Order: sequence, then C-alpha cells, then structure tokens
Amino acid sequence: MLFERNAVRYLSAVVILELLVGARSPRDRRALKALVTDFRRSGRILVPTASVYEEAGEVLRRLQAEMGYGVSGASSLVNDVLIALSARSIGATVITQNRGDFEAIQTTSPFKLAIVSRIPTHQLSQKKPTPNGYERPI
Repeated sequence: MLFERNAVRYLSAVVILELLVGARSPRDRRALKALVTDFRRSGRILVPTASVYEEAGEVLRRLQAEMGYGVSGASSLVNDVLIALSARSIGATVITQNRGDFEAIQTTSPFKLAIVSRIPTHQLSQKKPTPNGYERPI
C-alpha cells in the first residue's frame, strides 16, 4: 500500500509537527525540510479543518468516557485523532505502527487503517524485485 507505484500519498501537517519535535540533528532537520518541501510543492500536505477539530473533540471525549483514556496532557492521542479524522475526510488510509491508539479511535469514529510492522534496519538495504517491478524488503 505505502510503496505501491500509483498510490497517492499525503503528509499530515500533524505528522510534520511530530517529526519536527523528534528531528534532533541538523541532518534529520534537513531531510525533513526536503520531504516537507516536496509534499508542499505537490499540494499534498493534509491540514485538519475546523470541522475535523470539532469532531476530534467529540472523539476524545468519548475515548475518555467510554474507554478510560486520559486525554489531559495526552498530545500524542490528540495528534492521532487529528491524523485519523483528517485522513478520513479525504478518503485516505492511515498507515501506522501505532496499533493501540488508532484501533481505539476507530471504535468511536471509523476510518481506513493499515497497521504495518517494523522492518529491521538491516533489511532496509536488502531489496528484492517483484514481478510487477516494485521493490520491497525481503
């Protein structure tokens, strides 16, 4: 899905925020800036709308009331809700390794979700051609 040749990809403005927080080295910040520039040029940065924020408040309230989530000070959960609802607003699929939070969000407000597992770093450089010409880690 993520590496499909004809897949249309968007980058959430919320994800940009999270990546900037974690970009500690100058090299990481340069790479992130290049990534964001590419998505900006193609018009593929997804920014939550006012209605997404409004619905996010409702989803967070339900997660707190129905599932016991602590929402106060839980910026990661708030971000995840904004990512999920923004993606749903354009019919996109959220691709993440964060199974727990995103599956919980789905119980209150369904959206398309694909959970991926981590690929060990040593396998990232080992690529194998597939019949349709795509490459994927072996």
